[in-house]
Amino acid sequence: MTKLGTKAVHAGVEPDPATGAIMTPIYQTTTYVQSAPGEHKGYEYSRSQNPTRHALEKSIASLENAKHGLCFSSGLGAIDAVVKMLKPGDEVISTNDLYGGSYRIFTKIFENFGIKFHFTDMNHVEKVNSLINDNTKLIWLETPTNPMMNIIDIKGVADLIKDKDILLAVDNTFATPILQSPMELGADIVMHSATKYLGGHSDVVMGALVVNDDELAKKLAFIQNSSGAVPGPQDCFLVLRGIKTLHLRMERHCQNGEVIANWLATNPAVKNVFWPGFEDHPNHDIAKVQMRGFGGMISFSLKEDSQEAAFEVLKKFQLFSLAESLGGVESLCGHPASMTHASIPREERLKVGLTDSLIRLSVGIEDSEDLIADLKQALKI
Repeated sequence: MTKLGTKAVHAGVEPDPATGAIMTPIYQTTTYVQSAPGEHKGYEYSRSQNPTRHALEKSIASLENAKHGLCFSSGLGAIDAVVKMLKPGDEVISTNDLYGGSYRIFTKIFENFGIKFHFTDMNHVEKVNSLINDNTKLIWLETPTNPMMNIIDIKGVADLIKDKDILLAVDNTFATPILQSPMELGADIVMHSATKYLGGHSDVVMGALVVNDDELAKKLAFIQNSSGAVPGPQDCFLVLRGIKTLHLRMERHCQNGEVIANWLATNPAVKNVFWPGFEDHPNHDIAKVQMRGFGGMISFSLKEDSQEAAFEVLKKFQLFSLAESLGGVESLCGHPASMTHASIPREERLKVGLTDSLIRLSVGIEDSEDLIADLKQALKI
C-alpha cells in the first residue's frame, strides 16, 4: 500500500493531458461546452462538477483510504450536508465537548426542524450506549475534541452500533489523515475543516467529507449540488497545494507540540495542560492505539482562573497570534470561552472543564525554542 507521504504528494493529481502541466490547473469556468445535449466530457456546470475540485476530492479520499470525497465551501457546509440527510424526529448523539460552530448549527438551526440532539461525555462508550434508541440515526464525534483534547474510542463506538441503522461521523480535523484513519476504525463519514491543517496556510476556507458507501456518496453529492455550498477552483487549488506538504508539516506540529506541552506542565502559572500525549491523559492508551502522533493542538488553564488573567497572557504574546482558527504554519492562540466556543452556554462549558482562563494553542512549525521564549515572557503573571 502506498505510504501516506507519497499519497499526500501524488494522490488525485495527474499531469494536465492538454499541456503536461504537473500542477492541476485552476479551471476558472462556470460551464462546459457540450457536443450535443447530454454529450460532454464529464462536466456540465461548475456547481455540479469542476476538474480542480474533482482532483482535490480524489486526493482527500485517498488520504483517508476512502472511495469518495466531497468538498464544500466550509467545514460547517460539510456538517450541514450530513445533517440534511436526517428528517424530523430523528436523533443525534454527540460529544459534550465539541467545536462551538458544530454545537450552534445543531442546536440553533437543525433543532428548529425537529431533529433532537444529545450531548454526552464520550470518553466513556457506555454513556453513548445509554442514549441510543429507535430514533437514533447519527453519532457525531470529534477526536481529539475541541478544545479539551479528549480522546474518543472510534472503534469502540463503531462496534456499539455495527448492527444498527446508525451512521457514525467523525470530525478528523485536529488529527488529519496523517495521524488518524477513522474509516479503518469503523466510521461511515469523515469530516474535515480543510481550512485548518489540510490547507495549512491560513488562506482558504473549505470543508470536506469522505465516505466508502456508494449510496451514501450519492445522497451527499445530491445535497452538495442541490444546496450549492461548493468551493471555487482557486480555493481547491490552494488546498491541493497545501496537502502536498501535509505529512511534513504534521511531523513538525507534533514535535513542537510535545516540547511545548511538556514545558507548560512545569510552569508555575499553569494549572492544567490538556494534550493527549501525556501518560496521565484519561484516554492516552486509546490515543496510542488509534493515532500516529499526538498533534500540535494544546489547551491549558491558569492557576489564576479568570478571564482577565487569560486576556493578560494573550495580550503579551508576540509570536503566537491571537486569532480564530488553527492548523496553519504559524502559531495561533485563542480564548475559547469568548471566541470559538462563545455560542455554548457558560454552564455547559464549565461542565466539560472549559473554564474562563482556558487558552488554546495551535502550535505552528516555527523553531520550538522561539515559541518557548514567547510563552515564557507571556506567562510571567
